[in-house]
Amino acid sequence: MAYIQTIAPDAAQGPVRQMYEGVRGRFGFVPNWAQAFSLRPAVLEGWTGLLKSISSNLPVRTYELATLAAARAIRSSYCSLAHGSVLADKVFDAPTVTAIMKDGGPLEPRERAMMAFAEKVAVSADRVTEADVEGLRAHGYRDEEIFDVAAAAAARCFFAKLVDALGVQADAAFHRLDPAMREALTVGRPVAPRAD
Repeated sequence: MAYIQTIAPDAAQGPVRQMYEGVRGRFGFVPNWAQAFSLRPAVLEGWTGLLKSISSNLPVRTYELATLAAARAIRSSYCSLAHGSVLADKVFDAPTVTAIMKDGGPLEPRERAMMAFAEKVAVSADRVTEADVEGLRAHGYRDEEIFDVAAAAAARCFFAKLVDALGVQADAAFHRLDPAMREALTVGRPVAPRAD
């Protein structure tokens, strides 16, 4: 599950137990990423606050596409699977998300430009130029939205790189996804094996 020793849900006490109860209430189980944060639950609390402040400024579709683009660019299976699943549940469907991962699918040109920008932020932010920003403005993005997309991509790097650096695999629950979508979203580490 991880390269570091974590606190098992049945052994958790105090702030770790509270953290586990919160994520269990949200997801129905304690995800592998939450167990990785068991050694520093205050970091997860800080991350959650940052994430809310960023995502609250963007429509779900834009936030999830920007996040998916960043996750794909840095080869984070966990984040690609999680945010691809949100897109399939709340915005598109599994075949459309699979198509987005392969060739952009039915996305509008402005969304393709936004995703390309998010990918560039995630992989080589030092190479982002004023022309890249002007390109987004030409597609109708306001400066505040450009900031929000850059923030979403940069924040994704923190979480994805942290869990990957600790060897955390995406939860076995992702095996329940549409197989074609799961394969398209698995861009790095494999999904954890099924428990059965």
